[in-house]
Amino acid sequence: MRKHPPGPITASHTPHPFLLLLLLFLYFLGVVLVVVVFGDGSLCIFPFIGKMPNQVRQCFFAVAAAAVVALLLLAPPSSAAAAARSDPLRARAELIRKQASDHAAVAAAYASFARKLKLETSKQVRLFADLSRNFSLLLSPSSSSSSSSAAAAAAAMDEAELRRFEREVKDRIRAARAVIADAKGAFDAQLKIQRLKDAIFAANERLSKAKKQGAFSSLIAAKSIPRSLHCLAVRLTEERIAHPRSTPPPPTPSELDDPRLFHYAIFSDNVLAASVVVNSAVRNAKEPSKHVFHVVTDRMNLGAMQVMFRRGDYAGAHVEVRAVEDYTFLNSSYVPVLRQLESANLQRFYFENKLENATKDTTNMKFRNPKYLSMLNHLRFYLPEMYPKLHRILFLDDDVVVQRDLTGLWKIDMDGKVNGAVETCFGSFHRYAQYMNFSHPLIKERFNPNACGWAYGMNFFDLDAWRREKCTEQYHYWQNLNENRTLWKLGTLPPGLITFYSTTKPLDKSWHVLGLGYNPSISMEEIKNAAVVHFNGNMKPWLDIAMNQFRHLWTKHVDYGNEFIRQCNFAA
Repeated sequence: MRKHPPGPITASHTPHPFLLLLLLFLYFLGVVLVVVVFGDGSLCIFPFIGKMPNQVRQCFFAVAAAAVVALLLLAPPSSAAAAARSDPLRARAELIRKQASDHAAVAAAYASFARKLKLETSKQVRLFADLSRNFSLLLSPSSSSSSSSAAAAAAAMDEAELRRFEREVKDRIRAARAVIADAKGAFDAQLKIQRLKDAIFAANERLSKAKKQGAFSSLIAAKSIPRSLHCLAVRLTEERIAHPRSTPPPPTPSELDDPRLFHYAIFSDNVLAASVVVNSAVRNAKEPSKHVFHVVTDRMNLGAMQVMFRRGDYAGAHVEVRAVEDYTFLNSSYVPVLRQLESANLQRFYFENKLENATKDTTNMKFRNPKYLSMLNHLRFYLPEMYPKLHRILFLDDDVVVQRDLTGLWKIDMDGKVNGAVETCFGSFHRYAQYMNFSHPLIKERFNPNACGWAYGMNFFDLDAWRREKCTEQYHYWQNLNENRTLWKLGTLPPGLITFYSTTKPLDKSWHVLGLGYNPSISMEEIKNAAVVHFNGNMKPWLDIAMNQFRHLWTKHVDYGNEFIRQCNFAA
């Protein structure tokens, strides 16, 4: 290997011997003068200095101080500094070694920290350990020798080899920095926290989207009409059109208006569900001939309902089938719901597919279903006017099944109350606060947020008390106030809770057991003791999504001997 030639020796590096003697003398004289200055100026060994005039003495001090400074400036440099100035390659090599040593230390520190954190990515530990080892191996020839031999090795290095060494070191430094930058997230606590927050936010967004999609799919499955049910309605309507005179005559008006009989009101557009309600009630009635069922549907399903009920065998029970359009007093000038349905604002809310109508949560999705403003749904608030000659009537939803004789309800003392219903509250659930907007001053002033809610589905109404308390007028008053949906969301339960706020008599819970359409944990013992079981919820018994453990309670009342039901492939 070619050695780098040493630099030339100049006068600035090796002073003349006479000059050195002069400087030593001046240096000694300066020291003495400093002692004199900080002493009293009368040292015994230099009495002549103390006797000098002040001006001469000051001049002498200045000369001595200049000599000291000159001696310091002209002193020969240290061997290391001289070597650095004489050989720039050596200084450059030392700088490169220092950079490599620093990065080796950083890599070793990251490897040590990774071991302490017990990172699952053990690959990072190996990477940092390998980086540190590579740097150490790179520097091992110089680090293993003494400082003097290192200096000698640096001096023996030519420029080409130094450049190769520098390039190799820089490549390894660049690779080390890249690895450290990639792995920084595993060691930076703030960065890890931020990434965790971002991951949680993204997961919540996906969960919210999945919930919304699931709720939408569930709503589609629950509210869509199954093909078999649609088939049944079509075939029954076809039969009604093809043979208009083949069905038996309807019951006589005297039977329909006789207050001594037991009257039921069923409002539905589901032919099969309505027939199951009537079938189950008749089969459990002790005297079926004393029971009268008032079935009201819409004009489209009227023919199908008439064929279904006039062809069935109800053991002498009376079934009246009418369309809601037959009650001419139910028009937009009298009924707030019909008037609100004509408003452009409500039609936009329900029927226009615009961004502002987009569903924000599952509750809004549920209540944007137009059925909540259907007249069949709100018909329950007009019972006294629909049946003016009756004193009492039992209202049944079309998703209930009757399991025992219900005539005991007519023997209950209503204590002047209008509505007999089973309360549903427990703990903080099903209280008025869950159904109404108590931030509205009218609601806050008139109602107790902790009042117990009750259920629609099986409600015994004293129509005489209803007329006396003017409940329909109360319903109209509050329904008109809620046109912009600020008092409660849509549906019939909130206005029912308001209308019958102080006129509801709680019934024993065995009369009405709810939740078979959403709650799989209801005990069979509770169901067995119930007079009426209610499939409220999305999992209706006529749907494929019904809960299998409860479905048989409903299907056993389906008349599978009916030719139209057989034609439409209803599964038993």
